[in-house]
Amino acid sequence: MSQTTIEFIIQSDPPPRMDKALARDVPDDATLSRSRLGALIEAGAVTVDGVVARNPRARLAAGAVVVVTAPAAVESHIAGQDIALNVVFEDHDLIVLDKPVGMVVHPAPGSPDGTLVNALIHHCGDDLSGVGGAKRPGIVHRIDKDTSGLLVVAKSDRAHQGLADQFAAHTVERRYLAVCFGVPDASDPRLRGVKGTSFEAANILKVQTFLGRHRTDRQRQAVSFTTGRHAVTRARIVQPLGQPATAALIECWLETGRTHQIRVHLAHCGHGLIGDATYGGRQKLSAKSVGEAGVAAARDFPRQALHAATLGFVHPVTGDSLSFESDLPGDMAALIAALDRRA
Repeated sequence: MSQTTIEFIIQSDPPPRMDKALARDVPDDATLSRSRLGALIEAGAVTVDGVVARNPRARLAAGAVVVVTAPAAVESHIAGQDIALNVVFEDHDLIVLDKPVGMVVHPAPGSPDGTLVNALIHHCGDDLSGVGGAKRPGIVHRIDKDTSGLLVVAKSDRAHQGLADQFAAHTVERRYLAVCFGVPDASDPRLRGVKGTSFEAANILKVQTFLGRHRTDRQRQAVSFTTGRHAVTRARIVQPLGQPATAALIECWLETGRTHQIRVHLAHCGHGLIGDATYGGRQKLSAKSVGEAGVAAARDFPRQALHAATLGFVHPVTGDSLSFESDLPGDMAALIAALDRRA
């Protein structure tokens, strides 16, 4: 197997752990993250002043000569497929895409191919420098198959680690547009009685609960106040829909990023998303409010009305602040037009 040998010197005031010191001082073009360097240390692929070093927690001195022998990234077991992608931004380290409705992000039982990862392996080709030792795209977050919008994927190991750290620290800006049943307004006394729900200044809805797998349906998530993972969602009204308003276009943003979080939290509040067959319940709109055309549009909408509209983060290699926006897809724009009777 081919391999790459990287030699460098530890600079002044190194971090107290070897893996962190190596991550700071390894040449940028090596594209090796701290986690990958830690694995190479434990595998005996790192020497310090000519001696094999196997403890990633060891302390290094400034001036130490480090040699890392990194095996070439192996080909992914996932096949590339020539599937069209809407690329918003791309460089050597990462790619930002506008995912269409109906595309699964990663192969899984029931979706073995035709996924975003299959498309990325074909699209990026040799530009994938290796994530965790394999030539594969680094998936750091996902959006559901039937949710449209923006997604960032790492192409290098260093970018993967840097993006993962930002998602773990909840510093990535993610804003979604959604169409829900009802209008989540602070003036609604019912909402003030829903556990885990409160309002902040400027009529911003805050939902704070735990989320975990449903007790009987393992494909669903459920709200809890005792077990699961901490989850916080905020939402604001963008446009009430109907006369009188019985639906709304809302903007949602995440403090945490849990599976199905927006969908579950809004359903918990009684404002499930239109088209959400899993969490939307049996809510219906009245013809008096939105007209017969509006009722039909909501009833027949074939997916959850949810779109990842804004994505912002710090480029993990260059340090640049990046922000991207995606327009509402045509199906959601048509749904809103059908529900809006202001004209």
